[in-house]
Amino acid sequence: MADSAERPPFAAGHVVTVFRSRRRDEAEDEYQQLSAEMEAMARSVPGFVDFKTFSADDGEQVSLVTFASLEAHRVWRNDPRHRRAQQRGRAAFFLEYSIQVGECTHVSQWSRDGA
Repeated sequence: MADSAERPPFAAGHVVTVFRSRRRDEAEDEYQQLSAEMEAMARSVPGFVDFKTFSADDGEQVSLVTFASLEAHRVWRNDPRHRRAQQRGRAAFFLEYSIQVGECTHVSQWSRDGA
């Protein structure tokens, strides 16, 4: 587990995007490259907080992207390179996806000392 100093400081008011997807088998190399580029771009947006992706046993992937404000989220969402990547994703990578965006209203964190 990461040192608590390495964990992002989540806070009420942050904007969290939940991106759930299932990908097609073809074009995996291209997807991985474009995905890494998009993550790097997201991390460069002022107000970026965190980006994590998880995979389920059934093949679904879930990415959580957190920004400090709705404005920072909008900068990312509206970036022309991100928009082009979304179009490419629909054309070549995804079988399906859903996006949920919400403002965090409460944060509670706990960590065992020394964890």
